[in-house]
Amino acid sequence: MAAQLLIATGNPGKMREYIDLLQGIPFELVSLRDLGITHEVEETGETFEENAWLKASEYAAISGLLTLADDSGLEVDALSGEPGVRSARYGGDSCTSDEDRVELLLRNMKDVPWEERGARFRCVIVIVLPEDAKIPPKGEPSTLIAQAEGFAAGMIQYNPQGDDGFGYDPVFYLTSHDKTMAQLPLEVKNKISHRANAAQKAVESLKKLTADS
Repeated sequence: MAAQLLIATGNPGKMREYIDLLQGIPFELVSLRDLGITHEVEETGETFEENAWLKASEYAAISGLLTLADDSGLEVDALSGEPGVRSARYGGDSCTSDEDRVELLLRNMKDVPWEERGARFRCVIVIVLPEDAKIPPKGEPSTLIAQAEGFAAGMIQYNPQGDDGFGYDPVFYLTSHDKTMAQLPLEVKNKISHRANAAQKAVESLKKLTADS
């Protein structure tokens, strides 16, 4: 039976992406929901790296499993890099859904001309093995297994388009495809997205981990 890899997310959309992105690795992928973990890690870090570390290490300690966590977000040039690490919490308590946060973003950019609407999605993945765990058959206990980073550049368009994806995907326009991220089929998104870019690097580390065991 394959060793389990916990994907530290409760977001079904993100889990679907990881199932596709991590094909071919010798692990059974499980989510927080699969394990019945309802604990929420406080994302108090000031950077994507810090938040990914917080989530990976805490969920690894709770589950006792090799754990992959990411922190990702949208950086908008005209907003001095906002919402950044607070992308999922943009607007605070006044925004309770992805749609609310997208609407707030567009309101904050209503007077920004097209040529100044550049933005990027950024993702940092951290993979952690609990101190007292071992990867079968004879892996040595360790903490950090891998850290990887990925980017996707685009523009923030004026109105949402597309039914696929989640978060800010409906307003993130890719000039290379003349579509928003939410208009792309998953198989295309998972070749060009910030998460795909970081996951490709993480896959190599996971394969090396089992090869060295």
